[in-house]
Amino acid sequence: MAVTVETISALCTAGGTLVLAVATFSAVRSSNRSARIAEQALMTGMRPLLVPSLRDAPVQKLLWRGGHTARLEGGRALVEEVDDVIYLAVALRNLGSGIALLHGWYGRPGEDMFENGARRPPAVEDFRRLSIDLYIPAGGDGYFESAVREEDDPQRPAFLLVIKERRAFAIELLYGDGTGGQRTISRLLVLPAGDEGWYAQGGRHWNVDMPDPR
Repeated sequence: MAVTVETISALCTAGGTLVLAVATFSAVRSSNRSARIAEQALMTGMRPLLVPSLRDAPVQKLLWRGGHTARLEGGRALVEEVDDVIYLAVALRNLGSGIALLHGWYGRPGEDMFENGARRPPAVEDFRRLSIDLYIPAGGDGYFESAVREEDDPQRPAFLLVIKERRAFAIELLYGDGTGGQRTISRLLVLPAGDEGWYAQGGRHWNVDMPDPR
């Protein structure tokens, strides 16, 4: 069968269209990949990471609902019972490059966290929500504070025993970046100090909204 000029022209056009389609697909895929990389870099630049503050960090002035106040030195924690209310606080430092917004906390009094240090953190919905917004600037110092007020709180007896017998325990903080994203859970150890105070030590960190790096 003879090949006409029209057939050759149509084949050339089809081939050109296919090449253009492949090139467009490759360009779009490359653009999407570049956009994802740029977005990831942007999010990384906004991500916070909380650890106990250094000993020479500024003293934090704490105020709880009801008027209770305290001063918290760098690297220290606070666990005390006053007028039937158990007050908790930890001096913190933000190692990340984004503002940290604290969402909630989960206490582990009465547990041997040195023996069970690999235990996974609780579900997000099990954290106790904070009644106020606590922000810690990037590269700056701040604090966590909360209280156990209800007499029938299930963790109250364990916290009272921690205070009485000066036992080490763990506390987990749930926080994210300034927009509430990139949520992270950090486990901190609270240990008795020789001067009858308390100090905090860093533990482990877990991603909530992203794959865990381990």
